[in-house]
Amino acid sequence: MTAHKFGFDTQQLHAGQVPDPAVRARAVPIYQSTSFVFKDFASAKAINAIDEFGYEYSRTGNPTNEVLETRVAALEGGTAALSLASGAAAVTYAILNVATAGDEIVAGRAVYGGTFSLLAHTLPKYGVKTIFVDPDRPEDFDAAVTERTKAIFVETIGNPNANVVDVDAVARIAKARGIPLIVDNTLATPYLFRPFEHGANVVVHSATKYIGGHGNSIGGLIVDGGNFNWAGGKFPSFTTPDPSYNGLIHWERWGAYPGIGNFAFVMKARLQYLRDMGACLSPLNAFLLLIGLETLSFRVERQVQSAQRLAEFLAAHPDVAWVNHPGLKNSPYHDLAQRILPKGAGAVFSFGIRGGEARAAKFVEAVKVFSFLANVGDSKSLIVHPATVTHAQLNATQLAQAGITPELIRLSVGTEDVDDLIWDLEQAFEATKP
Repeated sequence: MTAHKFGFDTQQLHAGQVPDPAVRARAVPIYQSTSFVFKDFASAKAINAIDEFGYEYSRTGNPTNEVLETRVAALEGGTAALSLASGAAAVTYAILNVATAGDEIVAGRAVYGGTFSLLAHTLPKYGVKTIFVDPDRPEDFDAAVTERTKAIFVETIGNPNANVVDVDAVARIAKARGIPLIVDNTLATPYLFRPFEHGANVVVHSATKYIGGHGNSIGGLIVDGGNFNWAGGKFPSFTTPDPSYNGLIHWERWGAYPGIGNFAFVMKARLQYLRDMGACLSPLNAFLLLIGLETLSFRVERQVQSAQRLAEFLAAHPDVAWVNHPGLKNSPYHDLAQRILPKGAGAVFSFGIRGGEARAAKFVEAVKVFSFLANVGDSKSLIVHPATVTHAQLNATQLAQAGITPELIRLSVGTEDVDDLIWDLEQAFEATKP
């Protein structure tokens, strides 16, 4: 059985878990405990020296969280994962794991507003600078790399304009430059796209979105591709003694671990940043995210089909100025999406309503099935005005660079009957006619 390669639908139900050995529970138990009793003094010493794996304190490791980590790593095709309290924490820890004061990151500028703020405003306070480039031009990533660059960061599918990044091309640049490619795969999910198969080295997720899928839990994940050589000379924090762990050298300990392989990235993030900064995921939220994960492929398949229908409906509507959806044949990302996203180009996209911001404000208040809120990836369909909500902290120049215009409305398509969603949008158009 262990030699058999299980399919995606099977792994999203079973990876990382066997029935609970104590009572044979089939569902993943919720280990809602702050801490765990040591078997004996020798075991306590070994666990704290990382000479053996075990549970001590739920900030750094919990059995429920471990199932979520193992399952998402399996679905992404990585070696290991780290669960965190939010997607924002996942992005932050992934960057801090490679970059310190004086270092640089190169990022596509069409990223989620919170990520943009982190890279443009928060991290520079600690000496980490980000150079933003046009994600549609892989050559711009290469031109922006300097001797101080420690990573390239992109989103598979941009939020909210559904731009698609040529991950293969950017990965080749990162590899040639000897730096890792970090990919936020939240909107694509591993069902639609697996970045490691295209040359990425680290994947991050806001598990709040499609992984959970029901809008009830916030969480994040970092997944290690196990395919980057941290001993190349640019990352001394992996190859020199860690004084916080009695001189442990992360690359030597975790770079070729028996039975796992290279999971140095997530282990270093766990032992340094999760331990010291503490953005841990609660076991209850890990359980809820696992419940959502069990139906990921079925939900996303339905959602991308419905999103395509809605995009085509909006593209033909007289009250719509434009639609950003890679599934439309007139999209500049159509050919790329057909190549790297054959199962569908996601279910989050945007359109421009005729009448500008004034009508957009009325429109998001007029819908009856869609919910006006700041989230995506829910089973329920969602709508928002990004310039007012998700990207409100950006100035006019930054909004323009990110493609956030006053008339732009973002949709996150759920699993409702698509005819009801079309009806809802149509009645909102009628209700807001000048």
